[in-house]
Amino acid sequence: MADDQYTFGDPVTRYPKIEPPVQQQPEPGVQSRMEPVPDLGEQSYRGIGKLTGRRALITGADSGIGAAVAIAFAREGADIALSYLPEEESDARHVIELIEAEGRTAVPLPGDLTDAEYCRALVAGAVEGLGGLDTVVNVAGKQVWQTEIGDITDEQFEATYRTNVFAPFWIIKAALPHLGPGSTIINTASAEAYSPAPDRLDYASTKGAINNFSKGLAQQLAPKGIRVNVVAPGPTWTVLQVTRGVDPETLPEFGSSEAPIGRAGQPAEIAPAYVFLASPESSFVIGETLNVNGGMPTP
Repeated sequence: MADDQYTFGDPVTRYPKIEPPVQQQPEPGVQSRMEPVPDLGEQSYRGIGKLTGRRALITGADSGIGAAVAIAFAREGADIALSYLPEEESDARHVIELIEAEGRTAVPLPGDLTDAEYCRALVAGAVEGLGGLDTVVNVAGKQVWQTEIGDITDEQFEATYRTNVFAPFWIIKAALPHLGPGSTIINTASAEAYSPAPDRLDYASTKGAINNFSKGLAQQLAPKGIRVNVVAPGPTWTVLQVTRGVDPETLPEFGSSEAPIGRAGQPAEIAPAYVFLASPESSFVIGETLNVNGGMPTP
């Protein structure tokens, strides 16, 4: 592991090539029970004040990429409202402690993103708890591996779309009255938006949808001074992978053949992309999809 994100080194060996044992948990899963536990940047991310004064709502903030983003944002000076499922409270507590250790405000707002009323209440709670809102980061996702389209139930298909596409729509719509010029919205797509795996049809199609939605919304909001962008991670070691997100038997080789770098990414490696897109450094970056995927070709 690198000393911090500013330390030069070989990206191939910067983080270890993991070979996870076959393991499974029921959804939504608990990150602390994974082997190995994903690296959120707890020991490595160093902030330099890029987001001082920002007030950010982050979904999926208990674990994985969402948690790494929350930690990075707090170390850059932002206060955070965290959305996560009630079953993920133990993981969320770990992140909240790290946010508060930086002297920043952490507002926990657990609930189910597939519920439109929760999404609207989430925004209201974030605005109240943070004293306003200027950054919305949609990371939470649902991914369930199925070998055949016939195995995807109507319930799974709908839940995947409600989590990955409907929830960002509901959240952004509720947040817009609170977002002024200089605010940012960052959505999360995936390398699957460009190279869909045949055993992740519903998940991959939602990522294509959120990518397209974001680019259209970016054009709509740019004249108002609100920037919309997307991060599209490649194979990243998160709790999604051990809750039937991929074929369990493939876990020991996870990411090693997909990414030219030869290994899966860690959440700590994805978070800086969100920091960049939320910061004033990216003021002329609008409607962009920032691919963080270890070298996988994209359009």
